[in-house]
Amino acid sequence: MTKWDESAIPDQSGRTVLITGANSGLGLHSARALAERGARVLLGCRDSERGTAALRRVAATAATPPELIRLDLADLNSVRDAAPAVRERTGDRLDLLMNNAGVMATPHRSTADGHELQFGTNHLGHAALTWLLMPALRGSANARVVTLTSLAHHGRGLDTSDPNFRRRRYTPMRAYSQSKLANLLFTRELDSRLRSAEADVISVAAHPGMTGTELIPNSARQRKLPGPVGKTVRTITGAVTQRVEIGALPQLYAATAPGVSGDDFFGPSRVAETRGAPKRARKNPAAEDDSTAERLWELTAELTGVEPPL
Repeated sequence: MTKWDESAIPDQSGRTVLITGANSGLGLHSARALAERGARVLLGCRDSERGTAALRRVAATAATPPELIRLDLADLNSVRDAAPAVRERTGDRLDLLMNNAGVMATPHRSTADGHELQFGTNHLGHAALTWLLMPALRGSANARVVTLTSLAHHGRGLDTSDPNFRRRRYTPMRAYSQSKLANLLFTRELDSRLRSAEADVISVAAHPGMTGTELIPNSARQRKLPGPVGKTVRTITGAVTQRVEIGALPQLYAATAPGVSGDDFFGPSRVAETRGAPKRARKNPAAEDDSTAERLWELTAELTGVEPPL
C-alpha cells in the first residue's frame, strides 16, 4: 500500500460518485481523478460560481460529463433539497459518497440552523446527507461512504452534552478537533449499523495529513487577519505542506482500492502521518468508543431532525 498512487485507481466506468466540497482542494482533485477514470461525478458545491468553474475543470478531462449539485452543508434545508435531487438524477443508485467538505478553525459562528459552524458543517451536514442518501447507496452494489477527517481528531475529545459550545469556552481549534473526532465516530457507528442491516455498503474514513488546501488561508481570512499576516500564513502553509495531489491519495484509496473493509481508516505513510502515500492510519482511542459513537448518532438525529435509516 505504501507505494500506491493514482495510477492504481481501477476503472471507474459505470460508477456514480457524489463529492462534497468539490469546488477546490482535495474535493476538486478527487473529482478530476475519478472522472478521468470513467466515473460519473456529481460535484456538491455551496457557491454556484465556483462550482461552475470547477465543473469546467473536471469536464476538460472527464470520460463522462460531470454534474453540479447545489449543496450548502451549513444549511440543513439545502441538504434536504440536495438529497432528493441526487436520488432523482442517479435513479437511486449511488456508488460512492465522499464526505469531503469542511471548514477549519473559524471564529465562533453558527450555521443557518444555529449550530456551531464547524460541528454543524463538518459533522451534522454530512451525517444528514448520508442518511438521506442511504436509499441510493443501498441501491448500488458494493457502495462506499468515505468521510474525511483530520489529524486534529487527536485532540480534547467530544462533549455530547455541549457540542455547540453553549456553556464551554470556545476556541477555534478545539471546535475543529471535536468535529473531526465526530467524523470518525460517525464513520464507525454507521458501519456498525450497515453490517447489522446486512447492507452492501461500507463506511470508511481518511485524512490528508498536512496538505496545502485552502482550509488554513480561509481560516485566516475569516478571522480577518491583517493582509501581511494572511500572506505570511499562506507562505508558511505552502512551505510545510504537501501538494493536494498527494494529500488526496488516502481518500482516493479508501474510495476505490480493493480489499478496503468497513471502519478502515487511511492516512499518509510518512513523518507521523503528515505526508506521503496512503497507509492504515492510527486512531485516537476516543474514536473507538462505541458508547460515545451511539450517543453521537442519537444526538445527530435530534439536532438535524433527520430520522436515521438504520
